[in-house]
Amino acid sequence: MARALAVVLLLCIATPAAAGVAVTDFRGREIRLAKPAERIVCLLESALSGLYMLGAQDRVVGISRNVYEGQVFARYSALDPRIRDRRLPAPGNWDFVSIEAVAALRPDLVVIWSQQTESIAALEALGIPAYGVFIASKEDVYRELADLGRLTGTEARARERVAWAKAELAALDARLGRLGETERPGTYFLWAQEDLATSCRGSTVDDLIRLAGGRNVCEEAAEHRVVSRERLLAWNPEVVVLWVNDRKDPAHLLADPQWRRVSATRTGRVHELPEVFLTDLWTLKFVHAVKLLAVWLHPERLAVLDLDAEARRMLDALYGPGTGGR
Repeated sequence: MARALAVVLLLCIATPAAAGVAVTDFRGREIRLAKPAERIVCLLESALSGLYMLGAQDRVVGISRNVYEGQVFARYSALDPRIRDRRLPAPGNWDFVSIEAVAALRPDLVVIWSQQTESIAALEALGIPAYGVFIASKEDVYRELADLGRLTGTEARARERVAWAKAELAALDARLGRLGETERPGTYFLWAQEDLATSCRGSTVDDLIRLAGGRNVCEEAAEHRVVSRERLLAWNPEVVVLWVNDRKDPAHLLADPQWRRVSATRTGRVHELPEVFLTDLWTLKFVHAVKLLAVWLHPERLAVLDLDAEARRMLDALYGPGTGGR
């Protein structure tokens, strides 16, 4: 009898370890690990941001090349001396991956854009698990962080961060109050590639505009769309918002004769998101982008909102106390 009880106890203890951890990625593929990942190559900057929010940065052994470029480099340098000193290898990014360089880092998990199908197949052929990501809505942002929490054994922290984001959006919604459709300014979002590149219904941008109290003028279903000038003029947006753009800013649009027939330029309601790291629509930091846009859309309702203070508070909440002052 004692021997039988001992066997049962051993089985109960062994089962969770044997089961490991498992999630289903954005390809619909189950990713199963024997234990939480300890060596992660993260080839998406937005997912890397999530790993730092989870306090799992010490498990990162490889990053995307673009982390060493532009404004995000200074932000990550403040978070991690390995990035500041360029000691973390960067074996690829969203459009190119050196499979040999990734394999040499001996990862037990690679986080990668789900559309990089050839790279994923090559990694899996080597027995390296690959978690594919494709963010198309705020719900996808929540899901990705929850999955990363599961894969790194930081589920509680993931739940806390997502709860913070949802509470911030609920508080902003309460401040905006109940808005009728006519109180939602028609808003056009302009990507950096060109003036006529936008996002429509069912996209992260559409979530951004709706949560901020606006109405996306592009109502057809499309994550990314290049529209005609005639279509833009017919929409006649009341507000234009530019994604972070190194080539163009609101002053360029205000001075451009092609934009003079648009309501937003006639009234000066053209704005640009200030920094990729702070307003990343593919991370929980989309909350700050929503607040910025809400102030631009409804200044009369949110005049007292201190956006700089809100940004510092967000960084402290997501990355840990003191990070907002860096």
